[in-house]
Amino acid sequence: MGVTDIEAVGPASRIRPRGPLEARLRHGREAAIHGVLFLCAFVSIFTTLAIIATLLEETIGFFGEVSIIDFLTDTKWIPGLGGGPGGLEPHFGILPLLSGTLLVAAGAAVVALPVGLLTAIFLSEYAPEWLRGIVKPILEVLAGIPTVVLGFFALTFVSEDIIKVLFPETKIFNAASAAIVVGIMIIPMVSSLSEDAMSAVPRSLREGAYALGATKLEVALRVVVPAALSGIVASFILAISRAIGETMIVTLAAGATPNLTWNPLDSIQTMTAYIVQVSLGETAQGSLGFRTIFAVGMTLFVMTLTLNVISQYLLHRFREVYE
Repeated sequence: MGVTDIEAVGPASRIRPRGPLEARLRHGREAAIHGVLFLCAFVSIFTTLAIIATLLEETIGFFGEVSIIDFLTDTKWIPGLGGGPGGLEPHFGILPLLSGTLLVAAGAAVVALPVGLLTAIFLSEYAPEWLRGIVKPILEVLAGIPTVVLGFFALTFVSEDIIKVLFPETKIFNAASAAIVVGIMIIPMVSSLSEDAMSAVPRSLREGAYALGATKLEVALRVVVPAALSGIVASFILAISRAIGETMIVTLAAGATPNLTWNPLDSIQTMTAYIVQVSLGETAQGSLGFRTIFAVGMTLFVMTLTLNVISQYLLHRFREVYE
C-alpha cells in the first residue's frame, strides 16, 4: 500500500494518496528539524561539559599546590600575601568565603521565602483577575531589574537609611543589606513558581473542601499548599541557589573582607565577590592566585549543583499527578 494522508472533512474522512516525491520532501523536512533540535541539545551539553572541564583543569592544578584539607578546614583566606606588608603568610581556607555566602543566602531566604509564598497564595486564591493582571507584571519588572542597580540600592538606601539607622555602629558594607536586597531580588522567582504549582491543583479539591465547610484560608493552607508542596519546595531551593550565585549585589554591598562570622552586621566577602575581585585585578594567568578563582568557582558549582539535584528529587518524589 502507498503512503496516504487522512483529512477530516465534516463527519467523514477522506484518504488522499501522497506521492513518493512529496513523502521524500516531508521526510527531509522532518530530518532537518530533528538535526537542528539535536544540534541545540548538543551545544547545551557541550557547553556544560566544557565549563566543567575548564574548572577541573585549573582546580586540579590548584590542589596540586594547596592541600584540599587546608582548603576545607583553614579559617583564614589570605591568598597571595606571602612576603607582603606585615609578613602575612598565605592562607587558602574557603570557610570565610563559604560562611559569607551562606550568611547572605540564609538572610535572603528569610526575606524571600515567606513573602514569596504569601504572594503566591494571594495571587492563586484571593486576587481577582484584574488585580492579578497588575501584580504579576510588576513582579516580572522586579525580576528584570539589573542586579548592579539593586547593588547600589542596597549600598545607598538599605545600608545607609535602614541598617545604620537601626544599628548605628554598623559599617557601610555589611551582610544584612546585601541579604535583604538579594531576598527582594528572588521574591519573583518564589512567587511565580509557587503560584504556578498552586494553579495546577484541580478546582475539584478546593470545591470539596468548601463543601465540607472550610474557609478560604483553610482551603489555601490545608488543601492547596500541601497539594502543591513539591513545586513550592522546588521553588524555594531554586531561589536559594540563585541567591548563592548572586554576584553584583554582594560585591557592592557586602564588602570585601573574608571574615569567618555569622553576624549579619559585619562586613564579609562571598565566593562570587572574591571571583569578581580577583578577575578585575592584575593576577597573572597560571599563577596560584589565578587558580584560586577556579577552586572557589568549583566549590560554588558543586553547591548549586547539589541544590538543583535536591530540587529535582523533591519535585519528582513528592509530585502529585491529578487527572
